[in-house]
Amino acid sequence: MKHDLQSQRLRHYLLLLTSYFLLLTIPALCQFKVYISVDMEGIAGVVTGDQLSPGSFEYERFRNFMTQEVLAAVTAAKEAGATEILVSDSHGNGENLLIEQFPKDVRIIRSWPRRFSMMAGIDSSFDAVMFIGYHASTNSMTGIRAHTFSSARLTRVALNGKEVPEGVWNAAIAGYFGVPVVMISGDESAIREVRSFLGPIEAAEVKQSLGFHSANTLTPEAAREVIAQKTKTALRGLKDFRPYALRAPITLDVSFKNYMVSEVLSYLRGVQRPDAHSIRFVGKDMPEIADFMHFVSNYNFGLEP
Repeated sequence: MKHDLQSQRLRHYLLLLTSYFLLLTIPALCQFKVYISVDMEGIAGVVTGDQLSPGSFEYERFRNFMTQEVLAAVTAAKEAGATEILVSDSHGNGENLLIEQFPKDVRIIRSWPRRFSMMAGIDSSFDAVMFIGYHASTNSMTGIRAHTFSSARLTRVALNGKEVPEGVWNAAIAGYFGVPVVMISGDESAIREVRSFLGPIEAAEVKQSLGFHSANTLTPEAAREVIAQKTKTALRGLKDFRPYALRAPITLDVSFKNYMVSEVLSYLRGVQRPDAHSIRFVGKDMPEIADFMHFVSNYNFGLEP
Protein backbone atom coordinates (compact mmCIF):
# COMPACT_ATOMS: atom_id res chain seq x y z
CA MET A 1 0.00 0.00 0.00
CA LYS A 2 2.83 2.32 0.97
CA HIS A 3 4.60 1.43 -2.29
CA ASP A 4 1.47 2.26 -4.33
CA LEU A 5 1.15 5.64 -2.63
CA GLN A 6 4.76 6.48 -3.37
CA SER A 7 4.27 5.46 -7.01
CA GLN A 8 1.20 7.68 -7.31
CA ARG A 9 3.08 10.62 -5.82
CA LEU A 10 5.98 10.02 -8.19
CA ARG A 11 3.67 9.89 -11.22
CA HIS A 12 1.95 13.07 -10.06
CA TYR A 13 5.30 14.79 -9.59
CA LEU A 14 6.47 13.73 -13.06
CA LEU A 15 3.19 14.94 -14.59
CA LEU A 16 3.65 18.34 -12.96
CA LEU A 17 7.21 18.55 -14.24
CA THR A 18 6.13 17.60 -17.74
CA SER A 19 3.33 20.18 -17.73
CA TYR A 20 5.70 22.87 -16.48
CA PHE A 21 8.25 21.98 -19.17
CA LEU A 22 5.61 22.16 -21.88
CA LEU A 23 4.44 25.56 -20.67
CA LEU A 24 8.00 26.81 -20.95
CA THR A 25 8.75 25.30 -24.34
CA ILE A 26 5.51 25.64 -26.31
CA PRO A 27 5.93 29.41 -26.90
CA ALA A 28 9.47 28.80 -28.16
CA LEU A 29 8.37 25.91 -30.35
CA CYS A 30 5.61 28.09 -31.83
CA GLN A 31 7.89 31.07 -32.42
CA PHE A 32 8.29 31.86 -36.13
CA LYS A 33 10.53 34.85 -36.81
CA VAL A 34 10.78 36.50 -40.24
CA TYR A 35 13.35 39.10 -41.32
CA ILE A 36 12.46 41.43 -44.22
CA SER A 37 15.18 43.52 -45.88
CA VAL A 38 13.79 46.27 -48.09
CA ASP A 39 15.36 48.27 -50.90
CA MET A 40 13.61 50.64 -53.31
CA GLU A 41 14.99 50.21 -56.84
CA GLY A 42 13.06 46.94 -57.18
CA ILE A 43 9.68 48.38 -56.18
CA ALA A 44 7.01 48.31 -58.89
CA GLY A 45 7.09 51.44 -61.06
CA VAL A 46 10.53 52.63 -59.96
CA VAL A 47 12.64 53.49 -63.00
CA THR A 48 14.69 56.64 -62.33
CA GLY A 49 16.05 58.82 -59.55
CA ASP A 50 12.76 60.74 -59.67
CA GLN A 51 11.26 58.05 -57.43
CA LEU A 52 14.27 57.31 -55.22
CA SER A 53 15.52 60.43 -53.44
CA PRO A 54 13.88 62.82 -50.96
CA GLY A 55 12.94 65.99 -52.78
CA SER A 56 12.45 64.31 -56.15
CA PHE A 57 9.01 64.88 -57.60
CA GLU A 58 7.73 61.28 -57.25
CA TYR A 59 9.59 60.23 -54.09
CA GLU A 60 6.75 60.77 -51.60
CA ARG A 61 4.33 58.71 -53.69
CA PHE A 62 6.83 55.91 -54.18
CA ARG A 63 7.90 55.69 -50.55
CA ASN A 64 4.23 54.97 -49.93
CA PHE A 65 4.23 52.29 -52.65
CA MET A 66 7.40 50.85 -51.06
CA THR A 67 5.68 50.79 -47.68
CA GLN A 68 2.62 49.09 -49.14
CA GLU A 69 4.69 46.34 -50.78
CA VAL A 70 6.36 45.62 -47.44
CA LEU A 71 3.00 45.64 -45.67
CA ALA A 72 1.73 43.10 -48.21
CA ALA A 73 4.64 40.84 -47.25
CA VAL A 74 4.08 41.46 -43.52
CA THR A 75 0.36 40.63 -43.68
CA ALA A 76 1.00 37.51 -45.76
CA ALA A 77 3.78 36.40 -43.42
CA LYS A 78 1.46 36.65 -40.44
CA GLU A 79 -1.19 34.67 -42.29
CA ALA A 80 1.48 32.03 -42.95
CA GLY A 81 2.25 31.78 -39.24
CA ALA A 82 4.92 34.41 -38.52
CA THR A 83 4.86 35.48 -34.87
CA GLU A 84 7.62 38.09 -35.02
CA ILE A 85 8.72 40.29 -37.92
CA LEU A 86 11.72 42.62 -38.19
CA VAL A 87 11.86 45.01 -41.16
CA SER A 88 15.10 46.63 -42.30
CA ASP A 89 14.68 49.93 -44.19
CA SER A 90 17.75 49.60 -46.42
CA HIS A 91 17.48 52.19 -49.18
CA GLY A 92 19.23 55.54 -49.37
CA ASN A 93 19.16 57.24 -45.98
CA GLY A 94 17.36 54.28 -44.40
CA GLU A 95 14.38 56.51 -43.54
CA ASN A 96 11.95 55.71 -46.33
CA LEU A 97 9.24 53.49 -44.87
CA LEU A 98 6.16 55.18 -43.41
CA ILE A 99 6.46 53.47 -40.06
CA GLU A 100 3.10 54.67 -38.75
CA GLN A 101 1.39 52.39 -41.24
CA PHE A 102 2.86 49.20 -39.74
CA PRO A 103 1.19 47.00 -37.11
CA LYS A 104 2.39 47.76 -33.60
CA ASP A 105 4.01 44.32 -33.20
CA VAL A 106 6.39 44.87 -36.14
CA ARG A 107 9.81 46.38 -35.41
CA ILE A 108 11.66 48.49 -37.99
CA ILE A 109 15.38 49.24 -38.36
CA ARG A 110 16.19 52.72 -39.71
CA SER A 111 19.15 54.90 -40.71
CA TRP A 112 22.93 54.30 -40.78
CA PRO A 113 25.57 53.26 -39.94
CA ARG A 114 24.62 49.91 -38.47
CA ARG A 115 26.39 46.58 -38.25
CA PHE A 116 25.48 44.19 -41.11
CA SER A 117 24.01 47.14 -43.01
CA MET A 118 20.96 45.88 -44.95
CA MET A 119 20.82 42.86 -42.63
CA ALA A 120 21.16 44.71 -39.30
CA GLY A 121 19.59 42.76 -36.47
CA ILE A 122 19.79 39.33 -38.12
CA ASP A 123 20.74 36.43 -35.86
CA SER A 124 20.20 32.69 -35.51
CA SER A 125 16.79 33.11 -33.87
CA PHE A 126 15.16 33.92 -37.24
CA ASP A 127 13.53 31.25 -39.37
CA ALA A 128 13.41 32.98 -42.75
CA VAL A 129 14.63 36.04 -44.68
CA MET A 130 12.80 37.85 -47.47
CA PHE A 131 14.03 40.59 -49.82
CA ILE A 132 11.58 43.24 -51.05
CA GLY A 133 12.42 45.77 -53.78
CA TYR A 134 15.86 44.39 -54.65
CA HIS A 135 17.85 45.21 -57.80
CA ALA A 136 20.56 43.64 -59.97
CA SER A 137 24.32 44.09 -59.58
CA THR A 138 26.50 46.86 -60.96
CA ASN A 139 27.64 44.89 -64.03
CA SER A 140 24.17 43.72 -65.04
CA MET A 141 23.39 44.74 -68.61
CA THR A 142 19.63 44.49 -68.10
CA GLY A 143 18.77 45.45 -64.53
CA ILE A 144 16.80 48.58 -63.73
CA ARG A 145 18.98 50.98 -61.70
CA ALA A 146 21.50 48.12 -61.34
CA HIS A 147 24.35 48.73 -58.89
CA THR A 148 26.16 47.08 -55.98
CA PHE A 149 26.06 49.10 -52.74
CA SER A 150 27.23 52.33 -54.36
CA SER A 151 26.65 53.24 -58.00
CA ALA A 152 28.96 56.23 -57.53
CA ARG A 153 31.95 54.36 -56.09
CA LEU A 154 32.04 50.63 -56.86
CA THR A 155 32.35 48.58 -60.04
CA ARG A 156 32.68 45.07 -58.58
CA VAL A 157 32.16 43.16 -55.35
CA ALA A 158 33.12 39.48 -55.22
CA LEU A 159 33.08 36.77 -52.55
CA ASN A 160 35.44 33.82 -52.95
CA GLY A 161 36.14 34.88 -56.52
CA LYS A 162 32.50 35.21 -57.65
CA GLU A 163 30.93 38.59 -58.32
CA VAL A 164 27.80 38.99 -56.21
CA PRO A 165 24.78 41.30 -56.12
CA GLU A 166 23.53 42.78 -52.86
CA GLY A 167 20.98 39.98 -52.50
CA VAL A 168 23.65 37.28 -52.47
CA TRP A 169 25.87 39.29 -50.11
CA ASN A 170 22.98 39.62 -47.69
CA ALA A 171 22.06 35.95 -48.11
CA ALA A 172 25.63 35.06 -47.10
CA ILE A 173 25.26 37.10 -43.89
CA ALA A 174 21.98 35.34 -43.12
CA GLY A 175 23.57 32.01 -44.05
CA TYR A 176 26.31 32.50 -41.47
CA PHE A 177 23.56 32.46 -38.85
CA GLY A 178 21.86 29.47 -40.44
CA VAL A 179 18.88 31.41 -41.80
CA PRO A 180 17.67 30.80 -45.39
CA VAL A 181 16.47 33.42 -47.87
CA VAL A 182 13.10 32.20 -49.13
CA MET A 183 11.71 35.01 -51.30
CA ILE A 184 12.76 38.04 -53.35
CA SER A 185 10.81 40.74 -55.19
CA GLY A 186 12.14 43.01 -57.93
CA ASP A 187 12.77 42.95 -61.66
CA GLU A 188 13.62 39.80 -63.60
CA SER A 189 17.36 40.55 -63.63
CA ALA A 190 17.59 40.85 -59.86
CA ILE A 191 15.67 37.61 -59.46
CA ARG A 192 17.80 35.76 -62.00
CA GLU A 193 21.08 36.85 -60.37
CA VAL A 194 20.05 35.81 -56.86
CA ARG A 195 18.58 32.50 -58.00
CA SER A 196 21.83 31.66 -59.81
CA PHE A 197 23.45 31.45 -56.34
CA LEU A 198 20.60 30.45 -54.02
CA GLY A 199 18.58 28.16 -56.27
CA PRO A 200 14.83 28.38 -56.99
CA ILE A 201 13.67 30.56 -54.11
CA GLU A 202 10.22 32.10 -54.46
CA ALA A 203 10.20 35.32 -56.50
CA ALA A 204 7.71 38.11 -57.11
CA GLU A 205 8.58 39.71 -60.44
CA VAL A 206 6.97 43.15 -60.26
CA LYS A 207 8.49 44.59 -63.46
CA GLN A 208 10.55 43.75 -66.51
CA SER A 209 13.51 45.82 -67.66
CA LEU A 210 13.42 47.75 -70.92
CA GLY A 211 16.70 49.46 -70.03
CA PHE A 212 18.57 50.99 -67.10
CA HIS A 213 15.88 53.66 -66.73
CA SER A 214 12.77 52.03 -68.19
CA ALA A 215 10.44 49.16 -67.41
CA ASN A 216 7.28 47.29 -68.20
CA THR A 217 5.80 47.33 -64.71
CA LEU A 218 2.92 45.95 -62.71
CA THR A 219 0.65 48.43 -60.98
CA PRO A 220 1.20 48.85 -57.22
CA GLU A 221 -1.95 46.85 -56.47
CA ALA A 222 -0.92 43.95 -58.72
CA ALA A 223 2.59 43.99 -57.22
CA ARG A 224 1.18 43.73 -53.70
CA GLU A 225 -0.93 40.75 -54.72
CA VAL A 226 1.97 38.78 -56.20
CA ILE A 227 4.23 39.64 -53.24
CA ALA A 228 1.60 38.38 -50.81
CA GLN A 229 1.11 35.19 -52.80
CA LYS A 230 4.84 34.42 -53.05
CA THR A 231 5.38 35.23 -49.37
CA LYS A 232 2.78 32.69 -48.28
CA THR A 233 4.13 30.05 -50.66
CA ALA A 234 7.70 30.59 -49.43
CA LEU A 235 6.95 30.50 -45.71
CA ARG A 236 4.60 27.52 -45.95
CA GLY A 237 7.32 25.62 -47.82
CA LEU A 238 10.14 26.67 -45.49
CA LYS A 239 11.57 23.15 -45.28
CA ASP A 240 12.51 23.36 -48.97
CA PHE A 241 15.07 26.14 -48.49
CA ARG A 242 18.64 26.01 -47.19
CA PRO A 243 20.91 28.75 -45.83
CA TYR A 244 23.51 30.16 -48.23
CA ALA A 245 26.66 29.64 -46.15
CA LEU A 246 30.08 30.37 -47.66
CA ARG A 247 33.16 28.27 -46.98
CA ALA A 248 35.61 30.07 -44.70
CA PRO A 249 38.00 31.79 -44.84
CA ILE A 250 36.28 34.20 -47.20
CA THR A 251 38.04 36.32 -49.81
CA LEU A 252 36.54 39.73 -50.58
CA ASP A 253 37.45 41.58 -53.77
CA VAL A 254 36.25 45.16 -54.30
CA SER A 255 36.89 47.38 -57.31
CA PHE A 256 36.48 51.16 -57.19
CA LYS A 257 35.84 53.70 -59.92
CA ASN A 258 38.69 55.84 -58.55
CA TYR A 259 42.14 54.39 -57.91
CA MET A 260 43.14 56.49 -54.88
CA VAL A 261 40.66 54.68 -52.62
CA SER A 262 42.34 51.35 -53.32
CA GLU A 263 45.76 52.93 -52.88
CA VAL A 264 44.99 54.25 -49.40
CA LEU A 265 43.15 51.11 -48.27
CA SER A 266 46.12 49.00 -49.32
CA TYR A 267 48.13 50.65 -46.53
CA LEU A 268 46.09 48.60 -44.04
CA ARG A 269 47.65 45.34 -42.92
CA GLY A 270 45.90 42.37 -44.46
CA VAL A 271 44.71 44.35 -47.49
CA GLN A 272 46.19 43.52 -50.88
CA ARG A 273 45.97 45.58 -54.07
CA PRO A 274 45.74 43.19 -57.04
CA ASP A 275 45.27 46.04 -59.54
CA ALA A 276 45.09 49.83 -59.58
CA HIS A 277 41.38 50.02 -58.81
CA SER A 278 40.91 46.98 -56.54
CA ILE A 279 41.59 45.62 -53.08
CA ARG A 280 41.47 42.12 -51.62
CA PHE A 281 40.80 41.18 -48.02
CA VAL A 282 40.54 37.71 -46.48
CA GLY A 283 38.31 37.32 -43.43
CA LYS A 284 37.76 34.42 -41.06
CA ASP A 285 33.98 34.49 -41.59
CA MET A 286 31.16 36.53 -43.13
CA PRO A 287 30.72 38.87 -40.13
CA GLU A 288 34.38 39.91 -40.39
CA ILE A 289 33.98 40.46 -44.14
CA ALA A 290 30.78 42.44 -43.60
CA ASP A 291 32.40 44.60 -40.90
CA PHE A 292 35.36 45.37 -43.16
CA MET A 293 33.09 46.26 -46.08
CA HIS A 294 30.89 48.43 -43.89
CA PHE A 295 33.97 50.37 -42.77
CA VAL A 296 35.11 50.79 -46.38
CA SER A 297 31.65 51.99 -47.42
CA ASN A 298 30.94 54.34 -44.53
CA TYR A 299 34.05 55.90 -43.06
CA ASN A 300 34.69 59.55 -43.84
CA PHE A 301 36.26 62.46 -41.97
CA GLY A 302 32.83 64.00 -41.52
CA LEU A 303 32.10 61.38 -38.85
CA GLU A 304 34.60 63.04 -36.55
CA PRO A 305 33.25 65.51 -33.96
